Amino acid sequence: MNYLFLDEAESEFIEHVAFYEEERNGLGLEFARDVLAAIDRIVSFPSAWSPYSNRCRRCLLKRFPFGIVYRLIGEEIVIFAVMQLNRDPDYWKRRLK
Repeated sequence: MNYLFLDEAESEFIEHVAFYEEERNGLGLEFARDVLAAIDRIVSFPSAWSPYSNRCRRCLLKRFPFGIVYRLIGEEIVIFAVMQLNRDPDYWKRRLK
């Protein structure tokens, strides 16, 4: 199964990696690994996480306070957000169009 990031989700992923890297050398890489591990879990078991909205699911990261908001469309996983959990929980919904 393949996955892809919406442009906005990919941008926020890159921004979060850069933020953590500025906080401590190597922390951005650790964050990226946590995100990619979550995506691997999603690819392996796309229906394992409870519905988060009408059409999407959310997989929480193990170490960082983030969730991957995604949707299974056919045989592809579309990632709508790499969502910081203390942020407005609905900010990404405009991306569903």
